Amino acid sequence: MVRKVLAYIREHHMLESGDVVAAGISGGADSVCLLFVLLKIRQSIPFTLLAVHVNHKIRREAGEDAAFVKGLCEKWGCPYRYVEEDVEAYARERRLSTEEAGRIVRYKAFERALADAGAPEGKIAVAHTKNDSAETALFHLLRGSGLTGMGGIRCVRGRVIRPLLCAERKEIEAFLLKNQIGYCIDRTNNEDTYTRNRIRRHILAYAEREICSGAVSHIYDASVILQETEGFVRRSAEGALLRCSSAMGGEIVFDTALFLREDPYLQKQMLLLTLEGLTESRKDIGAAHIRALLGLFTRSGNGRADLPGGLTAYREYGNVRISAQKEKKEKPAPRPLQIPGITEWEDGMRFLCRTFPYEKNQIIPQKTYTKWFDYDKIIKSLVLRTRREGDYLAVYQDGRKKSLKSYLTGEKTPAAKRDGLALIADGSHIVWVVGYRISERYKIDGQTKTVLQIQAIGGATDGRNDQGIAD
Repeated sequence: MVRKVLAYIREHHMLESGDVVAAGISGGADSVCLLFVLLKIRQSIPFTLLAVHVNHKIRREAGEDAAFVKGLCEKWGCPYRYVEEDVEAYARERRLSTEEAGRIVRYKAFERALADAGAPEGKIAVAHTKNDSAETALFHLLRGSGLTGMGGIRCVRGRVIRPLLCAERKEIEAFLLKNQIGYCIDRTNNEDTYTRNRIRRHILAYAEREICSGAVSHIYDASVILQETEGFVRRSAEGALLRCSSAMGGEIVFDTALFLREDPYLQKQMLLLTLEGLTESRKDIGAAHIRALLGLFTRSGNGRADLPGGLTAYREYGNVRISAQKEKKEKPAPRPLQIPGITEWEDGMRFLCRTFPYEKNQIIPQKTYTKWFDYDKIIKSLVLRTRREGDYLAVYQDGRKKSLKSYLTGEKTPAAKRDGLALIADGSHIVWVVGYRISERYKIDGQTKTVLQIQAIGGATDGRNDQGIAD
Protein backbone atom coordinates (compact mmCIF):
# COMPACT_ATOMS: atom_id res chain seq x y z
CA MET A 1 0.00 0.00 0.00
CA VAL A 2 2.77 2.45 0.94
CA ARG A 3 4.64 1.84 -2.33
CA LYS A 4 1.42 2.14 -4.34
CA VAL A 5 0.44 5.46 -2.74
CA LEU A 6 3.99 6.84 -3.02
CA ALA A 7 4.04 6.08 -6.74
CA TYR A 8 0.62 7.74 -7.12
CA ILE A 9 1.82 10.83 -5.23
CA ARG A 10 4.87 11.13 -7.46
CA GLU A 11 2.88 10.54 -10.64
CA HIS A 12 0.59 13.47 -9.85
CA HIS A 13 3.23 15.68 -8.13
CA MET A 14 1.20 15.90 -4.92
CA LEU A 15 4.09 16.41 -2.49
CA GLU A 16 7.49 18.03 -2.55
CA SER A 17 10.29 18.13 -0.02
CA GLY A 18 9.62 20.80 2.62
CA ASP A 19 5.84 20.86 2.23
CA VAL A 20 3.56 21.39 5.23
CA VAL A 21 0.49 19.15 5.08
CA ALA A 22 -2.69 19.22 7.17
CA ALA A 23 -4.36 15.80 6.98
CA GLY A 24 -8.02 15.32 7.88
CA ILE A 25 -8.18 12.38 10.28
CA SER A 26 -11.68 11.35 11.36
CA GLY A 27 -10.65 8.04 12.88
CA GLY A 28 -12.32 5.91 10.19
CA ALA A 29 -10.48 3.28 8.15
CA ASP A 30 -9.64 5.55 5.22
CA SER A 31 -8.25 8.44 7.27
CA VAL A 32 -6.29 6.15 9.62
CA CYS A 33 -4.72 4.52 6.57
CA LEU A 34 -3.93 7.98 5.17
CA LEU A 35 -2.16 8.99 8.38
CA PHE A 36 -0.14 5.76 8.57
CA VAL A 37 0.89 5.89 4.89
CA LEU A 38 1.84 9.58 4.96
CA LEU A 39 4.03 9.02 8.02
CA LYS A 40 5.82 6.23 6.16
CA ILE A 41 6.17 8.30 2.97
CA ARG A 42 7.99 11.04 4.91
CA GLN A 43 11.01 8.72 4.80
CA SER A 44 11.11 9.22 1.01
CA ILE A 45 9.76 12.77 0.73
CA PRO A 46 10.58 14.89 3.80
CA PHE A 47 7.59 17.06 4.73
CA THR A 48 5.81 18.29 7.86
CA LEU A 49 2.55 16.51 8.73
CA LEU A 50 -0.27 17.80 10.97
CA ALA A 51 -3.27 15.65 11.88
CA VAL A 52 -6.53 17.61 12.19
CA HIS A 53 -9.63 16.04 13.75
CA VAL A 54 -12.97 17.88 13.52
CA ASN A 55 -15.79 16.93 15.91
CA HIS A 56 -19.09 17.77 14.16
CA LYS A 57 -21.06 17.27 17.40
CA ILE A 58 -23.61 15.11 15.58
CA ARG A 59 -22.90 11.59 16.90
CA ARG A 60 -22.85 10.58 20.57
CA GLU A 61 -19.62 8.66 20.10
CA ALA A 62 -17.82 11.63 18.51
CA GLY A 63 -15.85 12.19 21.71
CA GLU A 64 -14.59 8.61 21.59
CA ASP A 65 -13.41 9.10 18.01
CA ALA A 66 -11.50 12.23 19.02
CA ALA A 67 -9.82 10.38 21.90
CA PHE A 68 -8.89 7.53 19.55
CA VAL A 69 -7.28 9.88 17.00
CA LYS A 70 -5.43 11.76 19.72
CA GLY A 71 -4.04 8.50 21.13
CA LEU A 72 -3.05 7.29 17.67
CA CYS A 73 -1.19 10.55 16.92
CA GLU A 74 0.66 10.36 20.25
CA LYS A 75 1.59 6.74 19.56
CA TRP A 76 2.86 7.50 16.06
CA GLY A 77 4.48 10.83 16.92
CA CYS A 78 2.33 13.12 14.80
CA PRO A 79 1.24 16.64 15.86
CA TYR A 80 -2.51 16.67 16.58
CA ARG A 81 -5.11 19.43 16.41
CA TYR A 82 -8.68 19.10 17.70
CA VAL A 83 -11.52 21.30 16.41
CA GLU A 84 -15.11 21.24 17.66
CA GLU A 85 -17.97 22.75 15.66
CA ASP A 86 -21.76 22.45 15.89
CA VAL A 87 -22.30 21.54 12.24
CA GLU A 88 -26.08 21.19 12.47
CA ALA A 89 -26.41 24.71 13.91
CA TYR A 90 -24.01 26.00 11.25
CA ALA A 91 -26.14 24.36 8.54
CA ARG A 92 -29.39 25.87 9.93
CA GLU A 93 -27.93 29.37 10.14
CA ARG A 94 -26.70 29.30 6.54
CA ARG A 95 -29.50 27.15 5.08
CA LEU A 96 -27.11 24.41 3.98
CA SER A 97 -27.34 20.64 4.00
CA THR A 98 -25.53 18.97 6.89
CA GLU A 99 -23.10 17.39 4.43
CA GLU A 100 -22.22 20.71 2.82
CA ALA A 101 -21.90 22.46 6.18
CA GLY A 102 -19.60 19.69 7.44
CA ARG A 103 -17.40 20.00 4.38
CA ILE A 104 -17.08 23.78 4.80
CA VAL A 105 -16.29 23.46 8.51
CA ARG A 106 -13.63 20.81 7.89
CA TYR A 107 -11.79 22.78 5.24
CA LYS A 108 -11.85 25.92 7.36
CA ALA A 109 -10.28 23.90 10.17
CA PHE A 110 -7.55 22.62 7.84
CA GLU A 111 -6.80 26.15 6.63
CA ARG A 112 -6.61 27.50 10.20
CA ALA A 113 -4.26 24.69 11.21
CA LEU A 114 -1.91 25.52 8.34
CA ALA A 115 -2.06 29.24 9.11
CA ASP A 116 -1.24 28.60 12.78
CA ALA A 117 1.67 26.44 11.67
CA GLY A 118 3.05 29.36 9.66
CA ALA A 119 2.20 27.72 6.33
CA PRO A 120 -1.04 29.32 5.07
CA GLU A 121 -0.27 28.07 1.54
CA GLY A 122 0.41 24.51 2.73
CA LYS A 123 -1.39 21.45 1.40
CA ILE A 124 -4.51 19.68 2.65
CA ALA A 125 -4.65 15.89 2.46
CA VAL A 126 -8.00 14.11 2.61
CA ALA A 127 -8.76 10.40 2.52
CA HIS A 128 -11.04 9.96 -0.47
CA THR A 129 -10.81 6.58 -2.22
CA LYS A 130 -11.87 5.08 -5.55
CA ASN A 131 -15.20 4.24 -3.91
CA ASP A 132 -15.80 7.90 -3.05
CA SER A 133 -15.01 8.95 -6.61
CA ALA A 134 -17.33 6.30 -8.06
CA GLU A 135 -20.12 7.37 -5.70
CA THR A 136 -19.62 11.02 -6.71
CA ALA A 137 -19.63 10.19 -10.43
CA LEU A 138 -22.87 8.20 -10.09
CA PHE A 139 -24.45 10.89 -7.93
CA HIS A 140 -23.79 13.54 -10.59
CA LEU A 141 -24.78 11.24 -13.44
CA LEU A 142 -28.15 10.55 -11.82
CA ARG A 143 -28.70 14.30 -11.46
CA GLY A 144 -27.96 14.94 -15.14
CA SER A 145 -24.41 16.24 -14.90
CA GLY A 146 -21.96 16.91 -17.71
CA LEU A 147 -18.30 15.97 -17.97
CA THR A 148 -17.22 17.83 -14.85
CA GLY A 149 -19.56 15.99 -12.49
CA MET A 150 -19.15 12.58 -14.13
CA GLY A 151 -15.39 12.96 -13.76
CA GLY A 152 -15.84 12.19 -10.07
CA ILE A 153 -13.22 13.40 -7.60
CA ARG A 154 -9.89 14.86 -8.78
CA CYS A 155 -6.73 13.63 -7.10
CA VAL A 156 -5.39 17.19 -6.99
CA ARG A 157 -7.52 20.32 -6.87
CA GLY A 158 -5.59 23.44 -5.98
CA ARG A 159 -3.74 22.62 -2.78
CA VAL A 160 -6.04 19.75 -1.81
CA ILE A 161 -4.49 16.34 -2.45
CA ARG A 162 -6.07 12.87 -2.27
CA PRO A 163 -3.26 10.29 -2.02
CA LEU A 164 -5.62 7.32 -1.45
CA LEU A 165 -7.63 7.87 -4.62
CA CYS A 166 -5.63 5.07 -6.20
CA ALA A 167 -7.07 2.48 -3.77
CA GLU A 168 -10.45 0.88 -3.10
CA ARG A 169 -11.94 0.80 0.36
CA LYS A 170 -11.67 -2.99 0.56
CA GLU A 171 -7.92 -2.74 -0.13
CA ILE A 172 -7.55 -0.22 2.69
CA GLU A 173 -9.48 -2.36 5.17
CA ALA A 174 -7.41 -5.42 4.22
CA PHE A 175 -4.20 -3.41 4.67
CA LEU A 176 -5.22 -2.22 8.15
CA LEU A 177 -6.23 -5.74 9.17
CA LYS A 178 -2.92 -7.18 7.97
CA ASN A 179 -0.97 -4.56 9.94
CA GLN A 180 -3.25 -4.88 13.00
CA ILE A 181 -4.19 -1.20 12.92
CA GLY A 182 -7.53 -0.36 14.53
CA TYR A 183 -9.98 2.30 13.46
CA CYS A 184 -13.38 3.75 14.38
CA ILE A 185 -16.63 2.71 12.72
CA ASP A 186 -19.11 5.49 11.97
CA ARG A 187 -22.60 4.00 12.51
CA THR A 188 -24.12 6.62 10.18
CA ASN A 189 -22.30 4.95 7.28
CA ASN A 190 -24.76 2.06 7.60
CA GLU A 191 -27.81 4.32 7.51
CA ASP A 192 -29.68 5.60 4.47
CA THR A 193 -29.88 9.16 5.78
CA TYR A 194 -27.53 10.56 3.16
CA THR A 195 -27.81 10.14 -0.62
CA ARG A 196 -24.21 8.96 -0.93
CA ASN A 197 -24.86 6.24 1.63
CA ARG A 198 -27.75 4.95 -0.46
CA ILE A 199 -25.61 4.94 -3.59
CA ARG A 200 -22.85 3.04 -1.77
CA ARG A 201 -25.01 0.58 0.13
CA HIS A 202 -27.52 -0.21 -2.61
CA ILE A 203 -26.45 0.81 -6.12
CA LEU A 204 -22.71 0.13 -5.99
CA ALA A 205 -23.10 -2.88 -3.73
CA TYR A 206 -25.62 -4.37 -6.17
CA ALA A 207 -23.38 -3.59 -9.14
CA GLU A 208 -20.39 -5.29 -7.51
CA ARG A 209 -22.47 -8.30 -6.47
CA GLU A 210 -24.79 -8.82 -9.44
CA ILE A 211 -23.24 -7.13 -12.48
CA CYS A 212 -19.43 -6.89 -12.29
CA SER A 213 -17.12 -7.56 -9.36
CA GLY A 214 -14.83 -4.71 -10.47
CA ALA A 215 -17.61 -2.11 -10.87
CA VAL A 216 -16.06 0.45 -8.52
CA SER A 217 -12.66 0.37 -10.26
CA HIS A 218 -14.27 0.44 -13.68
CA ILE A 219 -16.36 3.49 -12.82
CA TYR A 220 -13.27 5.16 -11.38
CA ASP A 221 -11.24 4.41 -14.53
CA ALA A 222 -14.03 5.81 -16.70
CA SER A 223 -14.17 8.96 -14.55
CA VAL A 224 -10.43 9.53 -15.08
CA ILE A 225 -10.96 9.32 -18.85
CA LEU A 226 -13.79 11.85 -18.52
CA GLN A 227 -11.49 14.14 -16.50
CA GLU A 228 -8.96 14.04 -19.34
CA THR A 229 -11.73 14.66 -21.87
CA GLU A 230 -12.97 17.61 -19.87
CA GLY A 231 -9.47 19.07 -19.82
CA PHE A 232 -9.27 18.85 -23.61
CA VAL A 233 -12.72 20.39 -24.04
CA ARG A 234 -11.90 23.21 -21.61
CA ARG A 235 -8.73 24.10 -23.50
CA SER A 236 -10.64 24.07 -26.78
CA ALA A 237 -13.40 26.25 -25.31
CA GLU A 238 -10.85 28.73 -23.93
CA GLY A 239 -9.39 29.08 -27.43
CA ALA A 240 -12.85 29.57 -28.92
CA LEU A 241 -13.60 32.25 -26.31
CA LEU A 242 -10.57 34.21 -27.43
CA ARG A 243 -11.81 34.04 -31.01
CA CYS A 244 -15.34 35.33 -30.47
CA SER A 245 -15.52 37.30 -27.20
CA SER A 246 -13.83 40.11 -25.32
CA ALA A 247 -13.86 41.46 -21.79
CA MET A 248 -15.19 44.99 -21.50
CA GLY A 249 -15.75 46.83 -18.23
CA GLY A 250 -16.32 43.74 -16.10
CA GLU A 251 -18.55 41.96 -18.59
CA ILE A 252 -18.04 39.48 -21.42
CA VAL A 253 -19.19 40.55 -24.88
CA PHE A 254 -19.73 37.94 -27.61
CA ASP A 255 -19.79 38.64 -31.32
CA THR A 256 -22.91 36.68 -32.27
CA ALA A 257 -21.80 35.82 -35.81
CA LEU A 258 -18.41 34.52 -34.64
CA PHE A 259 -19.99 32.58 -31.78
CA LEU A 260 -22.42 30.78 -34.07
CA ARG A 261 -19.55 29.58 -36.28
CA GLU A 262 -18.19 27.45 -33.43
CA ASP A 263 -19.18 23.83 -32.83
CA PRO A 264 -22.50 23.61 -30.88
CA TYR A 265 -20.84 21.69 -28.04
CA LEU A 266 -18.08 24.28 -27.74
CA GLN A 267 -20.73 27.02 -27.68
CA LYS A 268 -22.21 25.51 -24.51
CA GLN A 269 -18.79 25.06 -22.94
CA MET A 270 -17.86 28.68 -23.71
CA LEU A 271 -20.98 29.85 -21.94
CA LEU A 272 -20.27 27.63 -18.94
CA LEU A 273 -16.71 28.96 -18.72
CA THR A 274 -17.99 32.52 -18.92
CA LEU A 275 -20.54 32.00 -16.15
CA GLU A 276 -17.92 30.22 -14.07
CA GLY A 277 -15.61 33.21 -14.40
CA LEU A 278 -18.27 35.78 -13.53
CA THR A 279 -19.74 34.09 -10.45
CA GLU A 280 -18.34 32.31 -7.40
CA SER A 281 -19.86 28.96 -8.26
CA ARG A 282 -21.46 27.32 -11.25
CA LYS A 283 -23.37 24.75 -9.21
CA ASP A 284 -26.63 26.68 -9.66
CA ILE A 285 -26.15 26.94 -13.44
CA GLY A 286 -28.29 24.32 -15.17
CA ALA A 287 -29.10 23.23 -18.71
CA ALA A 288 -32.15 25.53 -18.77
CA HIS A 289 -29.91 28.57 -18.24
CA ILE A 290 -27.57 27.54 -21.05
CA ARG A 291 -30.56 27.05 -23.35
CA ALA A 292 -31.82 30.52 -22.46
CA LEU A 293 -28.42 31.98 -23.29
CA LEU A 294 -28.19 30.11 -26.58
CA GLY A 295 -31.63 31.47 -27.46
CA LEU A 296 -30.25 35.02 -27.27
CA PHE A 297 -27.72 34.20 -29.99
CA THR A 298 -30.32 32.87 -32.41
CA ARG A 299 -33.20 35.32 -31.90
CA SER A 300 -33.84 38.06 -34.45
CA GLY A 301 -34.22 41.02 -32.09
CA ASN A 302 -32.87 42.23 -28.78
CA GLY A 303 -33.54 40.29 -25.59
CA ARG A 304 -32.50 39.54 -22.04
CA ALA A 305 -31.98 36.50 -19.78
CA ASP A 306 -31.64 36.59 -15.98
CA LEU A 307 -29.24 34.00 -14.59
CA PRO A 308 -28.28 32.67 -11.14
CA GLY A 309 -25.45 34.30 -9.23
CA GLY A 310 -26.64 37.83 -9.97
CA LEU A 311 -25.82 37.57 -13.69
CA THR A 312 -27.75 39.03 -16.61
CA ALA A 313 -27.32 38.48 -20.35
CA TYR A 314 -28.42 40.95 -23.04
CA ARG A 315 -28.75 40.56 -26.81
CA GLU A 316 -28.20 43.96 -28.42
CA TYR A 317 -27.21 44.88 -31.96
CA GLY A 318 -25.38 41.73 -32.97
CA ASN A 319 -23.68 41.18 -29.61
CA VAL A 320 -24.55 39.23 -26.46
CA ARG A 321 -23.27 40.69 -23.20
CA ILE A 322 -23.08 38.73 -19.95
CA SER A 323 -22.45 40.73 -16.80
CA ALA A 324 -22.97 40.81 -13.08
CA GLN A 325 -26.02 42.79 -12.02
CA LYS A 326 -25.01 45.95 -10.28
CA GLU A 327 -27.05 47.81 -7.73
CA LYS A 328 -29.04 50.38 -9.61
CA LYS A 329 -27.52 53.77 -8.91
CA GLU A 330 -29.85 56.52 -7.90
CA LYS A 331 -30.10 59.06 -10.68
CA PRO A 332 -28.10 62.21 -9.98
CA ALA A 333 -30.10 65.37 -9.40
CA PRO A 334 -30.15 67.84 -12.31
CA ARG A 335 -27.53 70.59 -12.01
CA PRO A 336 -27.69 74.06 -13.59
CA LEU A 337 -24.84 74.53 -16.05
CA GLN A 338 -22.53 77.31 -14.85
CA ILE A 339 -21.92 79.71 -17.76
CA PRO A 340 -19.14 80.68 -17.59
CA GLY A 341 -17.68 78.29 -15.05
CA ILE A 342 -17.23 74.65 -14.10
CA THR A 343 -20.04 72.23 -13.30
CA GLU A 344 -19.19 68.99 -11.46
CA TRP A 345 -20.90 65.77 -12.56
CA GLU A 346 -20.80 62.10 -11.57
CA ASP A 347 -17.61 59.98 -11.32
CA GLY A 348 -15.28 62.97 -11.47
CA MET A 349 -16.61 64.32 -14.77
CA ARG A 350 -16.58 68.13 -15.16
CA PHE A 351 -18.04 70.54 -17.71
CA LEU A 352 -16.11 73.71 -18.53
CA CYS A 353 -18.13 76.50 -20.13
CA ARG A 354 -17.07 79.79 -21.67
CA THR A 355 -18.55 82.27 -24.15
CA PHE A 356 -16.88 84.45 -26.77
CA PRO A 357 -17.85 86.47 -29.88
CA TYR A 358 -18.14 84.48 -33.09
CA GLU A 359 -16.01 85.62 -35.98
CA LYS A 360 -17.09 84.67 -39.46
CA ASN A 361 -15.27 81.78 -41.08
CA GLN A 362 -13.91 80.52 -37.74
CA ILE A 363 -13.12 76.78 -37.87
CA ILE A 364 -15.55 74.92 -35.65
CA PRO A 365 -13.77 72.13 -33.70
CA GLN A 366 -15.01 68.63 -34.60
CA LYS A 367 -14.26 66.94 -31.32
CA THR A 368 -16.20 64.34 -29.38
CA TYR A 369 -16.04 66.08 -25.99
CA THR A 370 -15.68 69.73 -26.97
CA LYS A 371 -18.66 71.37 -28.67
CA TRP A 372 -19.62 74.87 -29.88
CA PHE A 373 -23.21 76.11 -29.68
CA ASP A 374 -25.07 79.23 -30.81
CA TYR A 375 -25.61 80.84 -27.42
CA ASP A 376 -28.33 83.17 -28.69
CA LYS A 377 -30.58 80.22 -29.65
CA ILE A 378 -30.80 78.92 -26.07
CA ILE A 379 -34.24 79.67 -24.65
CA LYS A 380 -33.96 78.53 -21.03
CA SER A 381 -31.13 78.02 -18.59
CA LEU A 382 -29.16 74.92 -19.55
CA VAL A 383 -29.32 71.95 -17.17
CA LEU A 384 -26.96 69.00 -16.84
CA ARG A 385 -28.99 65.84 -16.20
CA THR A 386 -29.88 62.28 -17.28
CA ARG A 387 -32.71 61.34 -19.62
CA ARG A 388 -36.44 61.83 -18.98
CA GLU A 389 -39.65 60.87 -20.71
CA GLY A 390 -40.35 63.25 -23.59
CA ASP A 391 -36.73 64.21 -24.33
CA TYR A 392 -35.98 64.94 -27.96
CA LEU A 393 -33.44 66.57 -30.26
CA ALA A 394 -33.27 67.78 -33.83
CA VAL A 395 -31.22 65.45 -36.00
CA TYR A 396 -32.26 66.83 -39.41
CA GLN A 397 -31.11 70.09 -40.97
CA ASP A 398 -34.71 71.21 -41.43
CA GLY A 399 -35.15 71.09 -37.65
CA ARG A 400 -37.47 68.09 -37.45
CA LYS A 401 -37.50 66.44 -34.05
CA LYS A 402 -36.58 62.90 -33.03
CA SER A 403 -37.17 61.39 -29.64
CA LEU A 404 -34.02 60.73 -27.62
CA LYS A 405 -35.05 57.08 -27.28
CA SER A 406 -35.32 56.66 -31.07
CA TYR A 407 -32.00 58.40 -31.59
CA LEU A 408 -30.14 56.17 -29.09
CA THR A 409 -31.77 53.08 -30.57
CA GLY A 410 -30.55 54.13 -34.00
CA GLU A 411 -27.05 54.63 -32.58
CA LYS A 412 -27.22 51.09 -31.15
CA THR A 413 -26.53 52.39 -27.65
CA PRO A 414 -26.91 49.51 -25.14
CA ALA A 415 -30.03 49.93 -23.03
CA ALA A 416 -28.03 49.53 -19.82
CA LYS A 417 -25.91 52.57 -20.77
CA ARG A 418 -28.70 54.95 -21.72
CA ASP A 419 -29.86 55.94 -18.22
CA GLY A 420 -26.32 56.98 -17.25
CA LEU A 421 -25.64 59.26 -20.23
CA ALA A 422 -24.92 62.89 -19.37
CA LEU A 423 -27.21 65.30 -21.23
CA ILE A 424 -27.15 69.06 -21.64
CA ALA A 425 -30.82 70.07 -21.82
CA ASP A 426 -32.79 73.19 -22.70
CA GLY A 427 -36.11 72.06 -21.18
CA SER A 428 -37.01 68.80 -22.95
CA HIS A 429 -34.87 69.72 -25.95
CA ILE A 430 -31.51 67.96 -25.66
CA VAL A 431 -28.75 70.34 -26.66
CA TRP A 432 -26.01 67.72 -26.46
CA VAL A 433 -25.97 63.98 -25.85
CA VAL A 434 -22.49 63.95 -24.35
CA GLY A 435 -20.19 61.62 -26.24
CA TYR A 436 -22.59 61.60 -29.19
CA ARG A 437 -24.04 64.54 -31.13
CA ILE A 438 -25.52 67.98 -30.58
CA SER A 439 -28.96 69.06 -31.76
CA GLU A 440 -29.18 70.74 -35.18
CA ARG A 441 -31.22 73.50 -33.52
CA TYR A 442 -28.17 74.89 -31.64
CA LYS A 443 -25.50 74.68 -34.32
CA ILE A 444 -23.37 77.65 -35.35
CA ASP A 445 -24.63 79.35 -38.53
CA GLY A 446 -24.22 82.61 -40.45
CA GLN A 447 -26.39 84.50 -37.91
CA THR A 448 -24.41 83.42 -34.83
CA LYS A 449 -23.05 86.27 -32.70
CA THR A 450 -21.98 84.51 -29.49
CA VAL A 451 -20.42 81.04 -29.11
CA LEU A 452 -20.93 78.85 -26.07
CA GLN A 453 -18.10 76.32 -25.78
CA ILE A 454 -18.72 73.31 -23.52
CA GLN A 455 -15.91 70.88 -22.81
CA ALA A 456 -16.40 67.61 -20.91
CA ILE A 457 -13.29 66.34 -19.15
CA GLY A 458 -12.49 63.49 -16.77
CA GLY A 459 -14.88 60.75 -15.69
CA ALA A 460 -15.77 57.80 -17.88
CA THR A 461 -15.92 59.63 -21.22
CA ASP A 462 -15.20 56.47 -23.18
CA GLY A 463 -11.61 56.64 -21.95
CA ARG A 464 -11.02 60.04 -23.55
CA ASN A 465 -10.99 63.59 -22.21
CA ASP A 466 -10.78 65.48 -25.50
CA GLN A 467 -7.45 67.12 -24.71
CA GLY A 468 -6.79 67.31 -28.43
CA ILE A 469 -7.04 63.55 -28.97
CA ALA A 470 -10.75 62.79 -29.46
CA ASP A 471 -11.17 64.40 -32.87
